[in-house]
Amino acid sequence: MPDSGDERDCVIALDVGGTSMKGALLDRDLKSLSTVRGATPRRSGPDAVITEISATLRGLRRSAAERGLAVQGAGLAVPGIVDEERQTAVHSANLGWRDVPSAAFLEEASGLPVALAHDVRAGGVAECRLGAGRGAQDVLFVPVGTGISAAVLCDGRPVRSGGYAGELGHVVVEPDGEACACGGRGCLETVASAAAIATAYSARSGRRVDGAAAVAAQLSHGDPDARAVWDRAVEALATALATAVTLLAPEVVVIGGGLAEADSRLLDPLRASLARRLTFQRKPELVRAALGDLAGCLGAGISAWHAADGAGTPRRPRTAAVPAP
Repeated sequence: MPDSGDERDCVIALDVGGTSMKGALLDRDLKSLSTVRGATPRRSGPDAVITEISATLRGLRRSAAERGLAVQGAGLAVPGIVDEERQTAVHSANLGWRDVPSAAFLEEASGLPVALAHDVRAGGVAECRLGAGRGAQDVLFVPVGTGISAAVLCDGRPVRSGGYAGELGHVVVEPDGEACACGGRGCLETVASAAAIATAYSARSGRRVDGAAAVAAQLSHGDPDARAVWDRAVEALATALATAVTLLAPEVVVIGGGLAEADSRLLDPLRASLARRLTFQRKPELVRAALGDLAGCLGAGISAWHAADGAGTPRRPRTAAVPAP
């Protein structure tokens, strides 16, 4: 391996979602040297997804060579149940994968060492290292979008539990509530995900909306249906967060995903509702995520650097040492 301090060194970072993928060449400071975005061919089947990821990795490797950069490895962040220890996608419904040794397949196809990471844990590590949780050792990162998940960092270490940790969206907040895609009822996702908010508003008001952002926009117009749906979602989120705070005692709770775009319309009532539920518990700071949709890609890059040179954590920041996702 070239000297770990060579300024020409870089890694490939790739964040693959159910609809799109984001890739980048990242130097040791996690500065982006080149980026690429593309569609995830989920509807063409799991093999097509592997093929597209391999092609994207090879394309970024060619881009690095053209710039005179030496690729030290690749990091891949994917959704679902991901066992980082075995480097296996246990189950990823969005990609059509089940018990897929993704890293091994992609290493063979791309000719690069590949470190597999869970997309939300990768994003949580990036937010802890570079973003809204910077400097904290105990962080709960909660992206709220089409679904809801969480990354748990305790004493500076991401909790993995064989890939099953962090499924906050399936904490039951309304017993005997609506059926959830997971097979349960009354899960947080059925009430507070962006999709659930839009569906509930359309059903209540009789007016179809495309997403939760449209519901949030109606709050400023005094729409009573929007207020009722929004308040229900906030209360459900606060209930689930109160449970997580009691069990894990995070210093910081970072709210990300599409719903965080509502900013104070979400965070202010959520802070107040969470505070009402806490008595003796450590009361966390609740903040909006700072890295947006780049968090997963940056976290994949952190994974790649750790795999490439062991102790080779990127040079910034120096305030908290956070292991790879």
